[in-house]
Amino acid sequence: MDDIIKISNINDFIFCPASIYFHNLYGNENKLMFQSKYQLNGTKAHETVDENKYSTKAEIITALDVYSEQYRIIGKIDIFDKKKKLLVERKKHIKEIYDGYIFQLYAQYYCMKEMGYEIYKLELRSVDDNKKYNVKLPEEDLEMNTKFENTINEIRKFDLEGYQQTNTLKCGNCIYEDACDRSLNRGE
Repeated sequence: MDDIIKISNINDFIFCPASIYFHNLYGNENKLMFQSKYQLNGTKAHETVDENKYSTKAEIITALDVYSEQYRIIGKIDIFDKKKKLLVERKKHIKEIYDGYIFQLYAQYYCMKEMGYEIYKLELRSVDDNKKYNVKLPEEDLEMNTKFENTINEIRKFDLEGYQQTNTLKCGNCIYEDACDRSLNRGE
């Protein structure tokens, strides 16, 4: 894989590393051609942040481009409240907090710290039900931070040629399942 890692690819990698290949392959195509209703709704829910229409308050920063030299990761944040020093990652609907959600927040956190921002709190927000989930800072959860760093290293070392998915549920929920030669659901 490329040396620079997109923050959005971290969660995708945990779901299925092959999905990043297909995402890049279909990247410039009309999303209606390949995205599921769930993903299209998630994109729609993100519009206010991506288009800087979430808030007019001066202390709220949205869609800031961020980069970390240490981890060689790049992306955008969702929301940063300068007054509260709170970094927020929004998801359409959170049923369960996955490691990938936390790792995306950690990646944004490290980027912003390197850029000189002070961050005291991390939060995941579920847009549909307006629920908020506090996430420990990486230095407060060393086990999770180690898992984050291991995942970043795994992404860098990943070889698609030798990869085989082992989780049929992931294949069943993958929008690229029909195009993927590694799907475990072939013949069902």
